Amino acid sequence: MKKSLLALAALGAFAGVAHAQSSVTLYGIIDEGFNINTNSGGKHLYNLSSGVLQGSRFGLRGTEDLGGGLKAIFVLENGFDVNNGKLGQGGLMFGRQAYVGLSTAQFGTVTLGRQYDSVVDYVGPLEAGDQWGGYIAAHPGDIDNFNNAYRTNNTVKFTSANYGGLTFGGTYSFGGQSGNITGNQIWSLGAGYNNGPLVVGVGYLNARTPAASGGLFNNGGQSPLPAANAAVTSPVYGAYTSANTYQVIGAGGAYTFGAATIGLTYSNIKFGNLGVAFAQPAVRGQSATFNNAELNFKYQLTPALLVGAAYDYTRGADIQGASRAQYHQGAVGVDYFLSKRTDVYVTGVYQHALGEVLNTAGTGVVDATAGINGLTGSSNQNQFTARVGIRHKF
Repeated sequence: MKKSLLALAALGAFAGVAHAQSSVTLYGIIDEGFNINTNSGGKHLYNLSSGVLQGSRFGLRGTEDLGGGLKAIFVLENGFDVNNGKLGQGGLMFGRQAYVGLSTAQFGTVTLGRQYDSVVDYVGPLEAGDQWGGYIAAHPGDIDNFNNAYRTNNTVKFTSANYGGLTFGGTYSFGGQSGNITGNQIWSLGAGYNNGPLVVGVGYLNARTPAASGGLFNNGGQSPLPAANAAVTSPVYGAYTSANTYQVIGAGGAYTFGAATIGLTYSNIKFGNLGVAFAQPAVRGQSATFNNAELNFKYQLTPALLVGAAYDYTRGADIQGASRAQYHQGAVGVDYFLSKRTDVYVTGVYQHALGEVLNTAGTGVVDATAGINGLTGSSNQNQFTARVGIRHKF
């Protein structure tokens, strides 16, 4: 009897240790607010919207210690709309992230599934939209994907360990097309340095046939952007998504002195080898290039109160007689933390467009119109939006 009781006690102790070596965490964010848009397709719009400062979500994050410094990890993360309960990311159950992999503190992490590319990981956090401005303060149409408008499916990802503040990594996404290894193929590389007051990041993204079914632009994007199998609606670059290749080169940096942080980002975006969607044969095979630069600033007035401001400039390339379109955008924001988990905020964004762009048929040019990210485009050159919101983390 004594032996049986001792054996059960030992087994119970072992089970407790095994349980302590594994964990599953439920987490989430609920972001809701009231918006004003001065020109939504030609009319004023007053509405509630979800997930602007950060996408509303809930997720499960797990880890299991396999011994010898090796861990198994997974993330399943769902996006949703607070106002109507609908799934985000084109109706995908775990549209934000879904992956499993192995990790070691010595070398890094390898994961497989639906994930973020290296531009999002290493450069995105340095733009105002990823900090205090939300997706409405992202670059016009999130043309460079700094704000994670588009995620990558079927992805193998490597993220290095942290070597004195230096990290690096890359992704490769299989297109999954029989007989066509490059169809819908996506790959990216990036690196970052974060040590003391200085943060620096660089990234590269290359996506083949991005507008095809299952391509980068059509695999379930961020909630306010087109659903799966819908065309890109941004007036900034909607005419160029028939490109055979979408390429982004991005870099950014930030420096903190006291309570203030100043940051700068740059991106070069190329839509290469425009496709047969254009009715104008002279346009087919050409490329359109955009350049974007952002200067941002934030100041921690008190431990609970943050203010921020940013200016962004986007310039497009000549193509088929179209002059270089230009987009000037300014953003301001105030964020007040009621607690560690709950904050209220106000954000305002103004955008002004200049020049001309190619029309979606490729038959001629039209005047450029403003298009703040995630909103219905303006009917003219100007657009202003303001938001008052609340965010709760759990």
